[in-house]
Amino acid sequence: MKIFISGIAGFLGSHLADKFINDGHHVVGCDNLIGGELDNVPPEAEFYQYDCCFRNSMLKITKGCDLVYHTAATAYEGLSVFSPHLISQNIVTGSVSLFSAAIQNKVKRIIFCSSMARYGTNKVPFLENYKPAPQDPYGIAKVASEDILKNLCEVHNTEYVIAVPHNIIGPRQKYDDPYRNVVSIMINLMLQNRQPIIYGDGNQKRCFSYVEDNIYCLKEMATNSNVVGETINIGPDEEFITINDLAEKISNQLKFNLNPVYVKSRPQEVLKATCSADKARRLLNYKTKTNLETGLKNMISFISKKGVKKFRYHLDLEIINSHTPKTWKNKLF
Repeated sequence: MKIFISGIAGFLGSHLADKFINDGHHVVGCDNLIGGELDNVPPEAEFYQYDCCFRNSMLKITKGCDLVYHTAATAYEGLSVFSPHLISQNIVTGSVSLFSAAIQNKVKRIIFCSSMARYGTNKVPFLENYKPAPQDPYGIAKVASEDILKNLCEVHNTEYVIAVPHNIIGPRQKYDDPYRNVVSIMINLMLQNRQPIIYGDGNQKRCFSYVEDNIYCLKEMATNSNVVGETINIGPDEEFITINDLAEKISNQLKFNLNPVYVKSRPQEVLKATCSADKARRLLNYKTKTNLETGLKNMISFISKKGVKKFRYHLDLEIINSHTPKTWKNKLF
């Protein structure tokens, strides 16, 4: 097959590209490099440094593709309250641009990576049939993109699947980004002998998904007839832990003397968020293969080998006021 992957220089997209190339498929991809790295792009992939927001570019490079995976996203949930234009433009405009081009080019199936942010303050574990209740512009934009995808695909007779990954970790995750990726931030700080910074009291609870477990589900969505028109959580629902416990697990592996710095909570942050994997188990035969301890160990190894980095404040804050986290205003990371 000829498979298109947006965000191919990113964490999730590059791993997905590797798998399809290893299986003998022709992979085409694009990335605007806001959150990706050129080093992540497989040399065998046909790569374009294009932004998804430009429909004519998407029309050109999706031509002849059988499948489209839309993994590209400015996945900055917390930041979206303070940079709503940047985030919503990349999520909604970028998604609709790609969907439109793919449908015009008669792509058979579109697999869209949404976000756990769609569920907001729903009861945990989040089930796919819950009514979305996003709490921030990022989540709102993801739900809007889902709705447009459903509408367009139903009108134009195109297959679609909505995947809902959550808190993915693993090698290649950007770890010099101060706005997202709590595990990467903590490891990068502790390897520099710096204390992690925790928002609020640290009792927020999350599950963390190792990238390979997500890739398995996404690959299955390419050809499985049972998943067409479905929304499916992907990743584990085991090991639901607090951010405090996460910091302790990382510090134990690094033998680091932990004494976290606590700062004010971020606005609109959901306190408890985890997704049920039951639907993935039923439709995709999903099984968690990598537990959290192993995932953290692999990430520590990756960052240690690559070398610690200074944090790069590469995105502008559009709204700066008393609600804006001082970690970003004062560049504390």
